[in-house]
Amino acid sequence: MLHDRIEIRDADITHVAVDAIVNAANESLLGGGGVDGAIHCAAGPQLLQECRSLNGCKTGEAKITKGYNLPAKWVIHTVGPIWKGGHFGEDALLANCYRNSLVLALENGIKTIAFPSISTGIYRFPPERAARIAAAEVIRFLEKERAIEKVIFVCFGEQMYKIYESVLKSLLS
Repeated sequence: MLHDRIEIRDADITHVAVDAIVNAANESLLGGGGVDGAIHCAAGPQLLQECRSLNGCKTGEAKITKGYNLPAKWVIHTVGPIWKGGHFGEDALLANCYRNSLVLALENGIKTIAFPSISTGIYRFPPERAARIAAAEVIRFLEKERAIEKVIFVCFGEQMYKIYESVLKSLLS
């Protein structure tokens, strides 16, 4: 049952014990602010070193590295779209972030994965719209693939938690 495979937490993603956490990265993959900066800081300098060898990442795509000093064994880096009003393919690019991250997880035998709310910080994607896209992609993927046992949406703050809670309730009922 999907209810048992999807969870929401108000937490710091760098402390979540799962097989992989997803990093809302920038195209360089060399660290930045928000979630990206926190993950790089918590993982240690080896993460930056490995990211340098990946030659960046295009918006909507995903790449994987080790987790180093994080509780997660892996970090899946994906680059979300910058919100430009919704007329430049932002919805499709954001959906690709979730789908491509899940495909990469599947290819690497990852059973548990935690996502932040991609693109809703400095990239200004409207949170409710982003949550609906994220939840729909995850649900669609989990309906087809049984290998991924748990997806956790890690929200930073009560407001984002409530948005995800409301969206998931409407999509799973």
